[in-house]
Amino acid sequence: MSGGGLLIAAPSSGAGKTTVTLGLLRALRDAGHGVRGAKSGPDYIDPRFHEAATGRPCPNLDAWAMDGATLRGLAAGPGLLVVEGAMGLCDGAPPDGRGSAADLARGLDLPVVLVVDAARMAQSVAPLVAGFRDHAGVDVAGVILNRVGSDRHAAMLRAALGGIGMPSLGALPRDPALATPSRHLGLVQAGERADLDAFLAHAGAAVAAACDVAALAGLARPLADARPPRLAPPAQRIAVASDAAFAFAYPHLLDGWRRAGAEVVPFSPLADEAAPGADLVYLPGGYPELHAGRLAANARFLASLRDRAVFGECGGYMVMGDALTDAAGATHRMAGLLRLETSFAARRPHLGYRSLRAACGPFAGTWAGHEFHYATTVRAEGDPLFEAADAEGRALPPMGLRAGAAAGSFAHLIAPVPAYPHNPALDARAAGA
Repeated sequence: MSGGGLLIAAPSSGAGKTTVTLGLLRALRDAGHGVRGAKSGPDYIDPRFHEAATGRPCPNLDAWAMDGATLRGLAAGPGLLVVEGAMGLCDGAPPDGRGSAADLARGLDLPVVLVVDAARMAQSVAPLVAGFRDHAGVDVAGVILNRVGSDRHAAMLRAALGGIGMPSLGALPRDPALATPSRHLGLVQAGERADLDAFLAHAGAAVAAACDVAALAGLARPLADARPPRLAPPAQRIAVASDAAFAFAYPHLLDGWRRAGAEVVPFSPLADEAAPGADLVYLPGGYPELHAGRLAANARFLASLRDRAVFGECGGYMVMGDALTDAAGATHRMAGLLRLETSFAARRPHLGYRSLRAACGPFAGTWAGHEFHYATTVRAEGDPLFEAADAEGRALPPMGLRAGAAAGSFAHLIAPVPAYPHNPALDARAAGA
């Protein structure tokens, strides 16, 4: 039997919804609730914080890349589900925001709690919240006021919300101890923070003191009973690189392969472990540029990739190349499986959803994915891997390379889809979402 769910969103990025969500997850757990977290959209970092806060797995729920049946299956489960939105409530893929947290809330029938950064406003909170309530097409069930300056400030904000009939479910004071360090792809990873448990304990205590945790739990709406999807695995036995340099593997893919009968075996390139015997070596994304010198010196790991079937995504793709230049300008020799050289010496962002089609290889077929990296390609020679289009269906240059049994690209695969270019609206209707 599935439990209930709610979604934490904000008018924009930077409002503090990740910290508020983590504090709420820990406060609910401390209050005895069986609570789980989930993250809207393509994100590898926030879900690991959710898992640390609750002790339970955290799936990604991507309303652009996944059909309704997949979303319902991943959201289902016992206990209370708290979903953290991405960016602003209505922000999604161009041109119309498809795949936003609002789309996810509508698809799963979740009430929304809006986190508002109130540091520089008072009565203006009312038209801001009313606009989201009336425009977004979702049930905005209440507001958590963040970065409040004083009790008097909180009283003014609550009075303004009362004037539009909107419940105020909490008012968190400004607190420098709740700031979270970040780097170019987002927050510093959960596993790298020695103070993580202390931070989560502090966030949980702050939310418990400033918010009506029982009322927030009471907002949860029942979720449909559904089973998580099985996914056709790319091989029967899959060796997966897993450590601080290769941390960006989607759990729903690995779990879906396991449910379909595949064996998934982790190993650590940073520990210079050889890739174990397997039908496919999977090198997911991460931060290899922060560990390039160490990876280049790990001869056992690099040698174990030769004459093997290897697939790499983003960071893993860069490691499959001939060379990687780090942000300091030092060039490091990589595995040499692909005629590829990449560099962080001059960073440039590449980001967005991608529709992808491969004619061959372990991920042949059509996929929804995303691209998010700052590396530049210095040299890329060989056969391309994917045909590619952006979220609006516009053709992009081919992505990735393949050479023999080695293949990879900067794209992160999210889910197989029935169409190329991917049209989420048509696909959702076809799936009965």
